[in-house]
Amino acid sequence: MFKKIFSILIIISLLTISCFIIFSNIPKENEVEALSKYGSRGSEVTQIQTKLKRWGYYNGNIDGIYGSQTVEAVKYFQRKNNLTVDGIAGKNTLEAMGIFNSSSSSSSSSNSSDLNLLARVVYAEARGEPYSGQVAVAAVVLNRVRSSSFPNTISGVVYQNGAFDAVKDGQINLSPNSTAKKAAQDALNGWDPSYGAIYYFNPATATNKWIWSRPATVTIGNHRFCK
Repeated sequence: MFKKIFSILIIISLLTISCFIIFSNIPKENEVEALSKYGSRGSEVTQIQTKLKRWGYYNGNIDGIYGSQTVEAVKYFQRKNNLTVDGIAGKNTLEAMGIFNSSSSSSSSSNSSDLNLLARVVYAEARGEPYSGQVAVAAVVLNRVRSSSFPNTISGVVYQNGAFDAVKDGQINLSPNSTAKKAAQDALNGWDPSYGAIYYFNPATATNKWIWSRPATVTIGNHRFCK
């Protein structure tokens, strides 16, 4: 009887150890796959460097090599966007940059109601303007969301009474083109060519005297951006 019980205990122990080994090797739900990191090379690294350089996070060469400068730039981006600061461009960091690989679905971003509304503002208010000027218009909306003087949602800012002519004349309902969508995504990813502006206007057509009193940050195309 003792030998039988001992054999059963041995079997149970072996099964327990086997289960532990199997389940310990299953990736945890919140583990992020490292897609690009120090030493990586290729087109994805080039995309990372291009975007980070455009947004002012990276000052090195765009060479497709994930070196120490790229690591520091990614860390800088992660800090500014409340991501895990590890210098590794994993799934969450890449998606925050608007970079999607074959295992990620871009529809989660492109179908976002906030992204779509922001793109509609860009298209209605700034189509035909330089690309950086389109991004700047989207950035103004986001800067207002962050400001205590405006509503704290993109839809609240856009539809605030009298805030945008495009809402008043109905152009907000036009379908945005791919450029407007890209500009909206770049603004959401952190690029702000307006330098923190919360207003913009066309000096050639503006009739509001008050807007001229606002401190200007930059002029891009036909729009002057100000605080």
